[in-house]
Amino acid sequence: MLSILTVFGLLAVALLWRYGKLALEGTSGGAVIPRVVSIRGSIHDRNGRILAVDTDLYDVSLWKPAMRQSSLNEDIRQLAAILGIDALEIMGKLRDSSADFMYLKRRIDGETANSLRAAIEEYAIDGINIERISGRLYPEGDLAAQLIGFVGNENSGLAGAEASFEQDLRADPALAEAGFAYGNSVFLTIDADIQYRLEQLCSSVQEENLAEAVVMVAMEAKTGRVLSYVSLPDYDPNRFLEADRDSWLDRVSIYAFEPGSVFKVFSLASLLSLGGINEHSGFICDGSYEQEMNSGERIVIKCLGVHGRVDLTKILEYSCNAGAAAASETVSTMDFYARLRDFGFGERPGADRPSESSGLFAQPAQWSARTKPTVAMGQEILVTAMQMAAAATVLANDGMLLRPRTLEAVYSHDGSLLQTAPVIEVRQLMDAHDARIILDAMEAVTLDSGTGRRARIDDLRMSVKTGTAQMIDPETRRYSDTDFIASTLALFPTEDPEYIVYAAIIKPRGSSIYGGRIAAPLIREAALIIADLYGTPRGTTPVVSHSGTIRLPFAADITIGALMPDLTGVPKRLLTPLLLRDDLIVEIQGDGYVYSQDPAPGTEISAGMSVTLKLR
Repeated sequence: MLSILTVFGLLAVALLWRYGKLALEGTSGGAVIPRVVSIRGSIHDRNGRILAVDTDLYDVSLWKPAMRQSSLNEDIRQLAAILGIDALEIMGKLRDSSADFMYLKRRIDGETANSLRAAIEEYAIDGINIERISGRLYPEGDLAAQLIGFVGNENSGLAGAEASFEQDLRADPALAEAGFAYGNSVFLTIDADIQYRLEQLCSSVQEENLAEAVVMVAMEAKTGRVLSYVSLPDYDPNRFLEADRDSWLDRVSIYAFEPGSVFKVFSLASLLSLGGINEHSGFICDGSYEQEMNSGERIVIKCLGVHGRVDLTKILEYSCNAGAAAASETVSTMDFYARLRDFGFGERPGADRPSESSGLFAQPAQWSARTKPTVAMGQEILVTAMQMAAAATVLANDGMLLRPRTLEAVYSHDGSLLQTAPVIEVRQLMDAHDARIILDAMEAVTLDSGTGRRARIDDLRMSVKTGTAQMIDPETRRYSDTDFIASTLALFPTEDPEYIVYAAIIKPRGSSIYGGRIAAPLIREAALIIADLYGTPRGTTPVVSHSGTIRLPFAADITIGALMPDLTGVPKRLLTPLLLRDDLIVEIQGDGYVYSQDPAPGTEISAGMSVTLKLR
């Protein structure tokens, strides 16, 4: 009996020692180590709009021995209703588990935590602990979700920019000042306004065409900076665990697919730069490409029509499979492969993304007799949307391939510039004359006789290529009769491209599956949005000169002192510093400007008070 009491006594001492250590948050030589509050850096768009910022969240746990058994069922029912969880499931866990400690729900918001506190007080519920933790708020919801990503329970990046720039965003406790450690702020290249408009456009197209997914990349042609990064379906990173896992997939940088006829742009550019063809080289299309190999194997590739004699321009204009396949015979297999690799196919683009896909481009040793003509028309090669947009920079920059970028800059918490993302020239692939030949040939695709006529904007010259690719059925390992990818690539204005837009509609089930019919109009609308917002000169657009300087009144950050100020009409960007307050629970609902606030103006402020601001 004495030995048993001794064991229990030792256990009690150990528990008390552990409790005291946690209460003091660590000791060193008897000195209390101060608690460091780590604040993760924020994420912004290129214009400073906040896309991710740290906020206060709460973990809710229970300690079974402290809960009153007489009212346990009712107490759990009250808690479950507030937390949005299943009361019967919680009761089952309490009954079946031997553990005394259990999390009820993790990472709840401030409003829910306040409701929970009120219920605990009203019903005198014991044994419940609400622990304040660092969390992440994404003010724009699902905007650019796959680009921005999300964090895990430890507030560490798990996907997207949150993971890519973890070392910058994460606060270093060793650099804490006055008990606070701050991460750096990351600015992305996207424009939130363009992003929103293009997401809305793509969402409408996805719905209209009953498509499984839609992807779009808009890029500055001269810098490689990504303006818009659309991957649908998407999710709200504030509630990423509630989303379908399929919506987490980054279809811009990770999803790889056969590009179809859009790829003819890069096939013909490769053949042209290698000297296999020139702008006048002619090939005969009688409805198919046929070639008998030395082994006796006969290769037959069907075309969409009978086009007669075709040159480089006509091959693109009509999307002639037979012409592209015949042109591929003009260079060696190894040279053709190497030049397409130079365009970036088969390698990661390097766009500051975690887990970028390199696509799939087999080495010539693995090619069959029909691989080269098939690759020339966009089959037997897997690419990503980012690779397609990046490869197009060659045509816009006199033959120079640029590295695509999603990082604009990194700033310290005090506003000091730490890093910028320069324009990176990867390699020279072709001369300026050949690049111009391809651009001009792509412009012919927008003629009435071209497959891209639905992308045409009458007062804006555009270089376009459409494509429709059959997808492989994973069960039969053959091309599907029902699954297609409709896509279109555009550079504009043709005379000196400023922007590149690539879009793909995956598994459309609507009125058409052809890129020229459903993806080309999507590109047209996207080009109009970009041209209008950025003032791209057009044939009917009046040009007005301006000094470029606009004087605006200085807007100071909003502060809350002893009394609650009237915040009506204050924009969201001036409210965000309030989220860093350690003594207040600040919740910002919606976007735009404040129209409602709680507490009311003039209310005396006290530590721990909740402040709710509603915007529209």
